[in-house]
Amino acid sequence: MGGIINLMKDKAKKENIFYTQKGDNGDTSLFYCDQKRISKSSIVIESLGSLDELNAFIGLIKLEEEIKDINFKKLKFNQILENIQQNLFIIQAEVGGFKISIKKNEINKVEKIIDGMSQIVPPVKSFIMAGGSLASAKLDYARTLARKTERRVVAVRDEKIRKVSNNTLSYLNRLSSLLYTMSRFANLYFNKKENIPSYGK
Repeated sequence: MGGIINLMKDKAKKENIFYTQKGDNGDTSLFYCDQKRISKSSIVIESLGSLDELNAFIGLIKLEEEIKDINFKKLKFNQILENIQQNLFIIQAEVGGFKISIKKNEINKVEKIIDGMSQIVPPVKSFIMAGGSLASAKLDYARTLARKTERRVVAVRDEKIRKVSNNTLSYLNRLSSLLYTMSRFANLYFNKKENIPSYGK
């Protein structure tokens, strides 16, 4: 074991795996990118950053004790969130330049969950304030990150920097709806009241 650790230390001296110093001028590189270096302010990098932010936050939600308790038709919320993370990695790869995209059946899975939960949660009659249970509030925040991510990926498509599949855009559009529905289901599950804005009344 000590020999392996020493070997790793020797390798780390030759090549640091946590930083390269290559991005110190504000540019970076991507796999299959037709430019050797691109600015970190590029919409592609902004899009990848938003996908990464959403993915990381969903990873945080999975650790919530409340989330671990919630089941919907024998499907655990943790499982749903894990699948979302897997799909976000696919989208990151696509935006990064790989020839890969979301499959239609993943959109169908999301729609099936939304349709099922929407038959249980009360109908939407007004905007709803984030809160109630901690699980609900975090899922609602994830919804806003999903919307931001969708806008960034659409911008990549609109500027014709990358080819983004219709399935990918449809999935991102459904994703925010899924997280919103899960947020409302969480409050219902824990019997938490949903508050609506008063608009100063």
